[in-house]
Amino acid sequence: MIDTKAMAYVNMYGVLGTLENMCQLDDEARAILAQLKKPVSLCFRVKNGPCCTFHFTREGCRMTEGDDGCTCKMSFSSAEAFNNLIDHSKPGMPTKNPIQVITFLLGPFTMLTDRLNAILRPSEEAMQDRVFFEKSTTLTLYTIAGAISALANNDPISKISADYTVDGDISLGIKDTAYITLRVQNKHFTTIKQRCENPRAIMEFADLDLAAGLFAGNVSTINEMCKGTIHLRGMISMLDNVNRILDRVSVYLG
Repeated sequence: MIDTKAMAYVNMYGVLGTLENMCQLDDEARAILAQLKKPVSLCFRVKNGPCCTFHFTREGCRMTEGDDGCTCKMSFSSAEAFNNLIDHSKPGMPTKNPIQVITFLLGPFTMLTDRLNAILRPSEEAMQDRVFFEKSTTLTLYTIAGAISALANNDPISKISADYTVDGDISLGIKDTAYITLRVQNKHFTTIKQRCENPRAIMEFADLDLAAGLFAGNVSTINEMCKGTIHLRGMISMLDNVNRILDRVSVYLG
C-alpha cells in the first residue's frame, strides 16, 4: 500500500532531489542549464506536504527546503496533485511570477526532468553503454537515499522502523564511487549527500555492478552479504531498520 502524502515526499526529496546530482554528472543536463539567460529558483509548495525550492543557474542545481529565495512558485492543493506533476506532467497553480513559472516549467525544467527520467528508468539498450550505466546507477543511489528519509519520516509502515532506530549517522555508499550520510536524530531521518565522517553504521556495496543488480532486484542481498560484497559494520540494528525501509522504497519507486 502506498500513502499518497509519503509519495509526495518521495517525489520531492527522492526524484526531483536527484536533479542537483544529475546537473553535476550529466553533460546533457549541463548543456540545458548553459542555455539559461538568468538564474531561476522554482518553488514547489504542496498543501499539508513538502515545500522545496530548486535553484537553477548555468553552473548547476541546488535544492533547499522552504520557499526562501524563490523567484517563482507553483502551489499544489494536495499531495495527489503534486504527484500528478511527476507522473502525468500536470502542473499546479502558479502563485508567484506566473510567467516565469510557465516559461521555465515548459522549457528547461521539462527538458531536465525528461533527461532524469531517461537516466533513472533506462532502456536495456542504454544500459549497454558503460558510461551511461555508471551514471544511471550512481543517480539511482541518490534517489534511493532521498526516498529513505522521505519514507522514514512520512510513510506509516516505514515510521515503525524509524522509531526503533537509534540516533547517529549511517554511511551508505558504493565503494570508490558515491557515498551518502543518513542522519538519525530523535527518530527523524535526514539525507545528506556527502560522505559520512563519523558513521555509527556502514553499508557499502563492493562496486557499481553489484549496486545495479541490487537496485533492479536481480541480485540476492543475503547471498551477497554472505560473500562479503555488501560490507556491513557498526550498529547492525540501524542497518536492519534501514533495510526494512529500503523494502518500502522498492514499493514506492518500483
